[in-house]
Amino acid sequence: MEYTSNSPGQTEEIGAALAAGLKPGAVLAFTGDLGAGKTAFVRGLARGLGIAERVTSPTFTIVNEYEGGRLPLFHFDMYRLGSSEELFDIGWEDYLARGGVCAVEWSENIADALEESCIKVDIRRGSSENQRTITITGGDPA
Repeated sequence: MEYTSNSPGQTEEIGAALAAGLKPGAVLAFTGDLGAGKTAFVRGLARGLGIAERVTSPTFTIVNEYEGGRLPLFHFDMYRLGSSEELFDIGWEDYLARGGVCAVEWSENIADALEESCIKVDIRRGSSENQRTITITGGDPA
């Protein structure tokens, strides 16, 4: 499915809509340029899951955990990881076993560790400053 967003708010709305159909153990693999809107999309996911906490980029912490919604949300940023081996060192399998939603930014850095069944979310800049093209494939997103 392909969507066009013209603002960070619209990107969040698309994320919130996707969250409604997510099941325990869902993995979302994000790709897109720096500043494309991956974290905005995850903010929408959190809202769609009923999480009231403020969502921030986990660039320096690698993973942020959000509880209190329909499902827990584990927000990963793989930008600083050099390989999928480092992902397993931080407890990836434990996060998968907890039955939440794993949202993985910069997923291309650990692609060999992701299942084929993950939902892929690619966010690219559009023709205007705030426009984004969001392509969602794989998994069972809705």
